[in-house]
Amino acid sequence: MSLSASCHDIMKALTLLFLGLSLATKALATIELPPGIPRSLEEFRQIHPYSHPSSHPNRAARKQVQIRASANETDDISSNFLNGLKAANNGGTLVLPANQTFIIGKPLDLTFLNDIQIQLDGDIKFTNDTPYWQANAFRHPFQNSIMFWKWGGKDIKIFGTGVLNGNGQRWWNEFAGLEILDPSNTYLRPILFYAESATRLSIEGIHLKDSPCWTTFFVTSKQISLKDVACTAISLSPTKSPPKNSDFFDSLNVAHITVQNAWVDIGDDCFSPKSNNTDILVKNMYCNGTHGISMGSIGQYPGEMSFIKDVVVENMYMLNGQHGARIKTWAGEDVGYGFVDNVTFSNFWNGGNEYAAYIDSCYFNINASTCAKYPSRVNITNVLFENFSGTSSGKYGNAVARLTCSPNAVCENIRFRNFNVTSPCGGGPAAVVICDGISEDLGIPCVNSTSSVAVAALKNKCSTGLATLPTPKTW
Repeated sequence: MSLSASCHDIMKALTLLFLGLSLATKALATIELPPGIPRSLEEFRQIHPYSHPSSHPNRAARKQVQIRASANETDDISSNFLNGLKAANNGGTLVLPANQTFIIGKPLDLTFLNDIQIQLDGDIKFTNDTPYWQANAFRHPFQNSIMFWKWGGKDIKIFGTGVLNGNGQRWWNEFAGLEILDPSNTYLRPILFYAESATRLSIEGIHLKDSPCWTTFFVTSKQISLKDVACTAISLSPTKSPPKNSDFFDSLNVAHITVQNAWVDIGDDCFSPKSNNTDILVKNMYCNGTHGISMGSIGQYPGEMSFIKDVVVENMYMLNGQHGARIKTWAGEDVGYGFVDNVTFSNFWNGGNEYAAYIDSCYFNINASTCAKYPSRVNITNVLFENFSGTSSGKYGNAVARLTCSPNAVCENIRFRNFNVTSPCGGGPAAVVICDGISEDLGIPCVNSTSSVAVAALKNKCSTGLATLPTPKTW
């Protein structure tokens, strides 16, 4: 049955198909990836090889600076690193060679940079002295963030084949059972790479590994670029101490963002601009075990207006995660307001995600009664979900997408085009889209969550095996 047929005819057919539906949970076969899609970081590097820094133009003409490597895991070379950056500033390159490790054990203010390159072919690794870092890390008020260091300035390029290692296992172990947004949580974990007031900052080639919390956070900056990077967070004890809140990309008050060619294997958002971001292009990403490509969350703070606008996300492969493409806004008595506008999600392949498309206007465990009393004041307009394919996980039965718009905000021009995600569960239509608070035509049939079709679709649960991936290396 085509999702492009008329809504009236589809609704009648869906109702008939669900009569007598068996609601038993079923176990289904493992999801297979399409040919040519990388199943590991090694395969990603084969498909998207990174050009070695030696091929960069004008490299030989730049002043090169080297510093000593660490002799062991406790040999802190923070002061050497800082002095190396000062020496290479204003036109030079700090070279960190392969097969060498550089241990950072103290917070570094690197916001003075201008026209500098950092060639990272070795490993930068942070100490995991959790009491020290919680007492001495830099801080930002947004969601009570802390960070190992802060970068800033103009024309900063970090490139190479090396690793930036957050040494996160101890942090994950000690954070187990806690929630980052719980007001009573005092166990704060550092962000791996933080930049503020940066202009023309690029990161190419490197592997961002095992961040204690968010992997990157860019604040009050412009012209931020990431290309040919890998981001992983692999716990030695994934059930007891998963790498929670290990978002690959977060930003606040940033204009002109480009992310191209990224392998992301973490436990939270694959890409997630927060408040006040504009002009965003994301393309060619492979996201395994993530919460999806998320706009937001926004609207969290009382009295604050926040927005995300002018976004294109295309060529995404979303595996074994929570959602494919999603928008998340806050509701409640003491929250803010704002808008999400002009967002295109295009060419998304889904393999085992709960929902392929998801709009959440009641984000972060706000109960239904509170959400109804104090609905979100974030408008959502001009959003396109285009060229979606693949299969959901079956967690929500035959429902493959769910959109919930706030009655207290504008929600218009939400469109689907060529949306062909199916459910593996059988026993009814291959795909049901649920929408609440949307009165206009979406371009495909959708049903209210209280309808008999939606209720039956959600009950028809099944389980699938994960998309087949090799056991990840702990690196």
